[in-house]
Amino acid sequence: MDFPRPNARRNKRIVLAITLTFAIAGVTAAIHAFSKLQPAAPVVDRATVWFGTVKRGSMLREIHGVGTLVPEEFRWIPVEPDGLIEQIHVRVGDVVTSETILMVLSNPELERSVVDTEYDIRAALADVANLRSQLQTQVLNQQASQASADAAALRARLHADADQELARDGLKSALDVKLSRLDSENASAQVELERKRGEVNTEAAETQIAAREAQVEKLRAALVFKKAQVAGLRVRAGAAGVLQEWSAGVERGRRIAAGAVVAKLAQPGRLKAQLKIAEALASDVAIGQVAAIDLRDRSNGIVPGRVVHIDPAAAGGSVTIDVQFQGPLPKGARPDLGVDGTVEIERLSDVLYVGRPSQTQSDVWLSMFKLMPGGQAVRTQVKLGRISVSSVEVREGLVEGDQIILSDMSRWSNVDQLRIQ
Repeated sequence: MDFPRPNARRNKRIVLAITLTFAIAGVTAAIHAFSKLQPAAPVVDRATVWFGTVKRGSMLREIHGVGTLVPEEFRWIPVEPDGLIEQIHVRVGDVVTSETILMVLSNPELERSVVDTEYDIRAALADVANLRSQLQTQVLNQQASQASADAAALRARLHADADQELARDGLKSALDVKLSRLDSENASAQVELERKRGEVNTEAAETQIAAREAQVEKLRAALVFKKAQVAGLRVRAGAAGVLQEWSAGVERGRRIAAGAVVAKLAQPGRLKAQLKIAEALASDVAIGQVAAIDLRDRSNGIVPGRVVHIDPAAAGGSVTIDVQFQGPLPKGARPDLGVDGTVEIERLSDVLYVGRPSQTQSDVWLSMFKLMPGGQAVRTQVKLGRISVSSVEVREGLVEGDQIILSDMSRWSNVDQLRIQ
């Protein structure tokens, strides 16, 4: 027989409520616990990253640059007269001597001017000869006048002397004697005037002839100059070397203005390396520093050199420096040959250093992954110091023997740990 239980329904509700409360509390605690868990560290293949070990000792600071070989000396080849390019005999890269004809120009006006000047010289010479003949005739006439005056003066003097004798014998009056003496003195004065007139005419003749001869010499000088210009239509190298480049616009059928530069000639026996150094590193480069130039040729290897010039201004984010070779020019070197170069800045002793990470500057804090026992890599802040081509000084954050990842790890910038396998 069943007995009614009035509190049974109420007790079930209480048990259900307590059960739901504990269930909700458990779920909340589980959610909170899961939220505190760290995500698993990403896995990185060991073969895909580059490691470096921190060392202590001497570190050679070097700066790397790329560039080309350029001539230490070169000359620009100008043309003297203007002309039309008829022929081009030499190509870029050809070896030339001082007498090598680079190109041939034509200038009919200039050639015709030479012929005209030659005829002008002939005409001027004929004028000089004609003038000399006329002046010689004048000189002869003057000499004849001089002779006549001398004869007249002699007759007058003899007549005066005779009248003087006759006057002593009373056969001539004193007046006649005075008149005879006056005629003699007048004739002597005429002789002196004719003599001076002859000297003046002679000097005038010499001056006129000298002026005409000067005109002839002027024409001859002009002829020499024009002939040199005609000879200049055959443009010669003027020095031994290698034709490095033609100026823009040099081609057959084009007209070249007088004095225009048409070619660049280099002396291949004297080359230097011209390197471009990053602007941020160029401040450490100084004149006289030792350098090594790689001609990218196994037969030549590394060629020693020394810094001889540094451009005062940067261009395109780099500074150009000139490196002069020490010793004879390597075999196979030629202008515009691509080269690699390193410049030795200084040698640091007893410093911590490691391989240079990618895209690193000097004196910066850098976030790097340090390798830990068990294959874990932990992000570490490292203070870097002076840099070189392949190594960098470590100032803080690492100790000797630490291993770090030197590869570009920017893809893992949002994690602090990696698992290396």
